[in-house]
Amino acid sequence: MHVLNVSAYRFVEIESPTALRDALRERCVAAGLRGTILIAPEGINLFVAGAAAGVRGVLGWLEADPRFAGLPVKESWSDAQPFNRMLVKVKREIITMRRPQVRPMDGRAPAVAAATLRRWLDAGHDDDGRPVALLDTRNAFEVEIGSFAGAIDPGIRSFGEFPARVDALRDTLAGKTVVTFCTGGIRCEKAVLYMQEAGFDAVYQLDGGILRYFEEVGGAHYRGDCFVFDRRVALTPTLQEAGYAECFACRAVVSPADQASPAYRVGESCPHCAHAS
Repeated sequence: MHVLNVSAYRFVEIESPTALRDALRERCVAAGLRGTILIAPEGINLFVAGAAAGVRGVLGWLEADPRFAGLPVKESWSDAQPFNRMLVKVKREIITMRRPQVRPMDGRAPAVAAATLRRWLDAGHDDDGRPVALLDTRNAFEVEIGSFAGAIDPGIRSFGEFPARVDALRDTLAGKTVVTFCTGGIRCEKAVLYMQEAGFDAVYQLDGGILRYFEEVGGAHYRGDCFVFDRRVALTPTLQEAGYAECFACRAVVSPADQASPAYRVGESCPHCAHAS
């Protein structure tokens, strides 16, 4: 495997997102990278892939800026380039919640390390003896591919629904230490800050999300695979491609079992849409 895939984010004040977009796009294109980078006044969120030297060169340039020094980066490898193009966009938020009072660039949400979470799950409680509730902050279709055993799925279709969904879980979460999680950490970080603002107690994010957990702990207490937003579709707990595909016609995630169905025709249909009227 010769293609280096990296993801990273940081909530930080960016006064000139457009200027950063232009400079970063130029660097990425020159390095032959592909992927998606989102920039907003609240920070940066990036997923890029390419030759290792090119990827590390762009990251080194970015981290030379004091705002991005020590940027936590998650790495994985693939045989093929998982992105079609290099896209660098300016948005209002790098992860949309539509709650302006939630400002992660003003201070990071409390976090629990992967090894600590595994210890808590092994024991059945946190270090103070409180029961632990795992709260999945991802979209419902991601949860279907895999999640932590026993995790609470709020059933959200997009992250903007999270505040209303979690408010309905107050009784369920009362008296528990809550650990929110997502793919790479960006959604669960905002989730914790909202929950603190809304009066929830003892709430943490899983530091680095599921991918960091896989990297540092493996698949303990996790069931299934993890959806990723590129052509690899999903990764196993060993950070290898899980064999899923995306239907060209309906954009549904197609499991390896579904790919064996006569209804799955590459570029045409899958079992989710082949018989739709």
